[in-house]
Amino acid sequence: MDGASTAAASSAGGRWYTGMSADNIKGLVLALSSSLFIGASFIIKKKGLKKAASSGVRAGVGGYSYLYEPLWWVGMVTMIVGEVANFAAYAFSPAILVTPLGALSIIISAVLAHVMLREKLHIFGILGCVLCVVGSTTIVLHAPPEREIESVTEVWDLATEPAFMCYVAVVIAIVAVLVYRFVPLYGQTHVMVYIGVCSLVGSISVMSVKALGIALKLTFSGTNQLIYRQTWAFTLVVISCVITQMNYLNKALDTFNTAVVSPIYYTMFTSLTILASVIMFKDWDRQNPTQIVTEMCGFVTILSGTFLLHKTKDMTDGLSTSSFRLPTSSVRLSKQTDEDGEGIPLRLSESFRSPH
Repeated sequence: MDGASTAAASSAGGRWYTGMSADNIKGLVLALSSSLFIGASFIIKKKGLKKAASSGVRAGVGGYSYLYEPLWWVGMVTMIVGEVANFAAYAFSPAILVTPLGALSIIISAVLAHVMLREKLHIFGILGCVLCVVGSTTIVLHAPPEREIESVTEVWDLATEPAFMCYVAVVIAIVAVLVYRFVPLYGQTHVMVYIGVCSLVGSISVMSVKALGIALKLTFSGTNQLIYRQTWAFTLVVISCVITQMNYLNKALDTFNTAVVSPIYYTMFTSLTILASVIMFKDWDRQNPTQIVTEMCGFVTILSGTFLLHKTKDMTDGLSTSSFRLPTSSVRLSKQTDEDGEGIPLRLSESFRSPH
């Protein structure tokens, strides 16, 4: 091998080493653990919501009887554990690595919904799960190195740059329109309304969670960041966003099928979070075009898997209008509606095509 080839190989190896640094590996392990807990929490909370609905007002129509249901709180604790692991992952790795790994939670929730909630998982749904895994693996192998930050004030400077402030303004405006205009009219019939609010607010919360995680990481390393008002400002943003997400996610889970809510929420949330991270932390500035294109291909693969999961569930529940539908599909739909105590809007697939 000549000198030029050796140098090129060394450079490539250096990029690989940088991309899979010790911090990235820690973030990867934490993100995978988070997905396992969060995927299970979807099912536990769903069972709690259904149990609470049998003796009170459903969350989907504004009720809060689920707060008195122990099973719902078990689901909440499970989700909190997952979110704590997710929180820690963002302190070590870039959002473009951590967020797509949420695809594993889709697989966990889909399998558990099949086993525990009798929400059927079609063979093509399994293919969708495989696509999610393949896409996630592609992104993991080409993730950018974490940006070196020495103070929470650096994160604040990034958050207050004009580009990200414009993004925040657009998000707030869209959320306000959704909450005050579309939720009262279409919340019960179009899954994208509740999920839209959760995902838009979630993209802001992730950026704040990452900032707070970095602050705590630096503090535990000996550089106290709690003395800066920026740390507490990020904390307030996280609390506000998480409360909003929890409220509208509960409404979505209580109104729509778990196997529909989970993948659509993941798709929108991940897309918007990656966009927010690229704008705020400029993740792609540290990568070459080949790495960026490969990551995008991995992300498209994940989206294909989540879309396949959605359409497969649509077919299984008898919502498809295909001429090849079995005559028993309508019976199956009626049976599921009776057992779950909740109807699945017939315009669900239409809402999936609604503009974001």
